Amino acid sequence: MSNPPELQNVVDPAGEAFLDVLHAVPADALDAPTPCEHYTVRGLLNHLLYWTPRLTAAVRREPPPAVAGGESETDLVTEDWRAVLADDVERLAKALRDPSAWDGAVLFGAAELPARQVGAMALTEFVVHGWDLAVATGAEFRCESETALAVFRALEEFAPRGRQYGVFGAEVPVAENAVPLARLLGLSGRDPDWSR
Repeated sequence: MSNPPELQNVVDPAGEAFLDVLHAVPADALDAPTPCEHYTVRGLLNHLLYWTPRLTAAVRREPPPAVAGGESETDLVTEDWRAVLADDVERLAKALRDPSAWDGAVLFGAAELPARQVGAMALTEFVVHGWDLAVATGAEFRCESETALAVFRALEEFAPRGRQYGVFGAEVPVAENAVPLARLLGLSGRDPDWSR
């Protein structure tokens, strides 16, 4: 896995890439399909609204927010979804800027995981789901190559285990000389050429 300093250095560009897309999502695009087979744009936003505060709590070593029901039983895409998710992402990015966020182990759900893995998961959410939202809605996704490469290197370590739990689909082969973002997308089970 990428070492924590390398990952910590891409927190801001990864978060900014996601936020640029979030602010560009048209309000009438919520029913559009996404590269995530089981999610519409609304479903993906709900996923992010549910899990981003939980990632922040894990990084800060705090109890997760109380919500009645799991992700599939909870509808968090309310009237102010864009502002709420932007605030959630900014809080998570702020937590990840703290060097201690990457040390030791943290509790995420019922599992104790290496802090660097949870940090890498958060950055994967920013970059991969940022791309998902962009291609689903026709927004532009601007992710620096060094950001995508750092997240790709981190994902190489935990993607196989993630596949066992259904977090990622089967790897999509891409050319060895493909740009880092395409390699990251393929590793996460996405076709870099996906279109609506």
